[in-house]
Amino acid sequence: QVQLVESGGGLVQAGGSLRLSCAASGSIFSINAMGWYRQAPGKERELVATITRSGSTNYADSVKGRFTISRDYAKITVYLQMNSLKPEDTAVYYCNAYATEYREIDYWRDYWGQGTQVTVSS
Repeated sequence: QVQLVESGGGLVQAGGSLRLSCAASGSIFSINAMGWYRQAPGKERELVATITRSGSTNYADSVKGRFTISRDYAKITVYLQMNSLKPEDTAVYYCNAYATEYREIDYWRDYWGQGTQVTVSS
C-alpha cells in the first residue's frame, strides 16, 4: 500500500505563509507525479499545483506567483510553500500521488492523503 501523510496546515492571517508537506511511504514502485488539491466548503475539489518526475510544474491561475511546489525524491516528499495567503485559499488541502506499487507495477492510480486544513483569516 501507499500512504500519504500531510502536515503543516493551520490558521494564519491574510498575507501570511504556510508550508505544507506530504510524505509518501509504503510499497511504492514508481511515482509519475505528485501534487496538491484543495476543496473549500461548497466548492469542487480543484488542482492547486503538480510536479512531475522530471520537475515540470503546473499551477492553478489563482495561486501562480504565490505558491511554489517542490519535491525531495530521496525523501519521497512534496512541499507546497504558500505565501501571500488570502481568505479564499481556505480549504482542506489534499496531497496526491500518481503511482504504482511493487505488487502491481503496471497499475497506475491516484493515491490521496487524508487532507490538512488551511484557514486564512481576514
